Amino acid sequence: MVPDGRYAPSPTGTLHLGNLRTALLAWLFARAGGSRFVVRVEDIDTGRSRERFVAEQLADLAALGLDWDAPVVRQSDRGALYADALAALDAERLVYPCWCTRAEIRQASSAPHGPLPGGAYPGTCAELPAARRAERARSGRPAALRVRAAAAQVTVQDKLLGPVRSTVDDFVLRRADGDWAYNLAVVVDDQAQGVGEVVRGADLLETTPRQAWLHGALGYGAPPAYAHVPLLLGADGGRLAKRHGAVTLAGRASHGQSPADVRAELAASVGLCAPDEHLEPAELVARFDPEGLAAASCG
Repeated sequence: MVPDGRYAPSPTGTLHLGNLRTALLAWLFARAGGSRFVVRVEDIDTGRSRERFVAEQLADLAALGLDWDAPVVRQSDRGALYADALAALDAERLVYPCWCTRAEIRQASSAPHGPLPGGAYPGTCAELPAARRAERARSGRPAALRVRAAAAQVTVQDKLLGPVRSTVDDFVLRRADGDWAYNLAVVVDDQAQGVGEVVRGADLLETTPRQAWLHGALGYGAPPAYAHVPLLLGADGGRLAKRHGAVTLAGRASHGQSPADVRAELAASVGLCAPDEHLEPAELVARFDPEGLAAASCG
């Protein structure tokens, strides 16, 4: 059996067709293996999350015929779990405060443990002397909390893309504004919900080695299996956006398309049916073969 799967949108806007295709694929991966499928609302970004998008996103998933097997979990209700995980890492001396701004990180020319990928944290605050740390704390600038990953080398075997190897930087666990960071929350939640397979967009691939490493650092054992599906592109070859016109269920409805029409379009884009062939969700499950889904089929 395929491990339990999930879809975890952030309520910071309306789901577009690319988001919905990823949701459909995640659902198909799970259902084709007879597994559970859970939905999680990732609303820890308090500055951008909006309650109206929660109901709208869940309604869009249901309109496409995607069901889930347990009550919807919301990250905003799970702060105690994240705090416990942070405390466990801190007990292992794997957490330190960081006062660096994004501009300062960009300006850093080298890392203490060797070259890191573009945008990675160079470790500036990792070994600050106690006096410098106290000075920064007195400055009044709030500190983020980072994990001490020590430039670990991690390889993740992706079901569609093959091996993905990366250097893990000292990424943020809790932001300076007090919000929990995505990489911590998603690992804790996947473990707590029993998620064993993560199907998501390729734009999140760069976060995966971090999460796999953190899964081990927290003593969770083997991380979930991963499958990163290519993004749905606009007619100009760019990442799907509002400039491409009607890219949401509501937008397509205004052009006379039903959710079933949109589901057929999304299924056809991954080779599950002909463009004009309308299949019920159960029929798509019967046709879906995870082993045969190549990355190029989602282009």
